[in-house]
Amino acid sequence: MAIEIERKFLLNYFPEDLLTRGISIYQGYMMNKKGLVVRVRLSGDHGFLTIKGATHNGSRKEFEYPVPKKDAEEMFDLFCKKPLIEKTRYHIEFKGFEWVIDKFYGENLGLVVAEIELSSIDQPFETPDWIGKEVTHDPKFFNSNLIETPYSTW
Repeated sequence: MAIEIERKFLLNYFPEDLLTRGISIYQGYMMNKKGLVVRVRLSGDHGFLTIKGATHNGSRKEFEYPVPKKDAEEMFDLFCKKPLIEKTRYHIEFKGFEWVIDKFYGENLGLVVAEIELSSIDQPFETPDWIGKEVTHDPKFFNSNLIETPYSTW
């Protein structure tokens, strides 16, 4: 079991000059209720089944297991609510931390967020100038909620 501790931010601008090749990600949600999220993800050619618990102060328990690509694709069709989350993920190193930028497509076209994983919710870190408003505690930015209320409907 792992504990996921992350903070999420909007961007002041998209740091295109810092980006290397991104990876396409598709996510579907089998269960999305308060305190329990079950999702399947296809990241490039690698599938994953993930179970996440309730979020408390920016952290939550997370269990993730690899699944074959074909199984992930079948789970999307059989068990996941539509629309799927479609995004490209980029990684940027900044001052000893890895930042992840997700650029969304499909029903969430136009949404771009950055996340940083930490050892504790109050761990100090320096933000790059392209980082904007923090949205860690705003549920409308949770990927699991973007299925129910896509960015295009805001």
